[in-house]
Amino acid sequence: MHKTLAPLVIAPLLLSGCSLIPDYQRPGAPVADRWPNGGGSSKDGIDSRGFFGDPRLRRIIALSLENNRDVRIAALNVEQIRAQYRISRSELFPTVGVGGEATSGRSAGTTTHLYGATVGVTSYELDLFGRVRSLNKSALENYLASDEARRGVQLALASEVATQYLTERALLEQIALSERTLGAVSKTYDLINQRFTAGDASDLDVQSVNTQVQTAKVNLATYRQQLAQTQNALMLLSGNSIPSNLPGGRGLDSGIVHDLSPGLPSSLVTRRPDIREAEHNLIGANADIGAARAAFFPSVTLTANGGTASNSFSRLFKSGSGTWLFSPQINLPIFTGGRNQANLDAAVVRKNIQVATYEKTIQTAFREVADGLAARSGLANRISATEALVAAQEKRFSLADARYQRGVDSYFEVLSAQQDLYAAQQSLIQLRLSREANLVSLYKALGGGW
Repeated sequence: MHKTLAPLVIAPLLLSGCSLIPDYQRPGAPVADRWPNGGGSSKDGIDSRGFFGDPRLRRIIALSLENNRDVRIAALNVEQIRAQYRISRSELFPTVGVGGEATSGRSAGTTTHLYGATVGVTSYELDLFGRVRSLNKSALENYLASDEARRGVQLALASEVATQYLTERALLEQIALSERTLGAVSKTYDLINQRFTAGDASDLDVQSVNTQVQTAKVNLATYRQQLAQTQNALMLLSGNSIPSNLPGGRGLDSGIVHDLSPGLPSSLVTRRPDIREAEHNLIGANADIGAARAAFFPSVTLTANGGTASNSFSRLFKSGSGTWLFSPQINLPIFTGGRNQANLDAAVVRKNIQVATYEKTIQTAFREVADGLAARSGLANRISATEALVAAQEKRFSLADARYQRGVDSYFEVLSAQQDLYAAQQSLIQLRLSREANLVSLYKALGGGW
């Protein structure tokens, strides 16, 4: 029996047909070879793990990647599509089953018994023209695309956590600045009140300083509210409360994130998850064309089995009881009402859509990186100018206060200088936040490392 069954099982595995999948060629990137205005370096220097220099931030990102629900959903989607791919892959192999039967009946006063045992292949399609393999290729690319989508979710999460963390650090600096300013103007308010009581200051001076005190209080309350909301956002992103034993955080000007080199535009194709996802979808659509082409050709389905049969159970496995069945079925499409051609046309259109999607994804990525490089240069110049402005305002405030103390100028000059200094210091913190946040956006646009 084994000699009879072996060819039935092995032969289908040896019958490998041709593939009708079109040869795949990656579309050319519809972008320039260099970044605008010579931005960036030709060296691909991004370091995904070293980019985040703040140990506290790295720990929070790690917690988020472990606990965030969006990441968990994306990972489960990958597992689901992986299982679907395994289902599709199983169709490449015959399904071998073992069966047994025992039948008893009575007719015309005679009782009959029939016992049988078989092993065989049921309805296995010989993939002569690659239809099943094309569908399997499409399922594989769908799985790979889902894995890139998962990486995209991880990258977006890490970038969002970093942005919220930077916002938190900036708000802490704004709060510290507002507290210092409030303390200073409160002392000034007390002194002006004393002078007013002694007749050496006007009521206008008192109210002017009081206005500055109340402004600092409003700013302080606003920043504290924003800080609480930002910390709530961080907690949501991390999937849990932030542990209290994390390292202390760095300041905005202390290397929370590091600068990076964007490399060449061509490197985006192999680095950004969304571009790789789009290419896997394109390759899958290309494989679907092969399956649609195969529908024009005959399909061969094989059912075969071998075993034993006997009217006596005791003789079931004895010599002379062997049975076998070989039943190939050929289906040749002659007239389908244009269905096969329509399916092929639809598959070609779907591929063209994926080509356009792939090219658009590259163009979007190119613009995001170019915008990030332009912002990096512009923010560096603005920060340098604002630092000089803060230094000038500090000197102006010191001179105005000295002139007021000598009775040369009114307190209005001191008040104006102090307000302008406070505003310049606030602007500098905001610009430093924008610089760091832009680096995070640039890191994300370049494909990151998660």
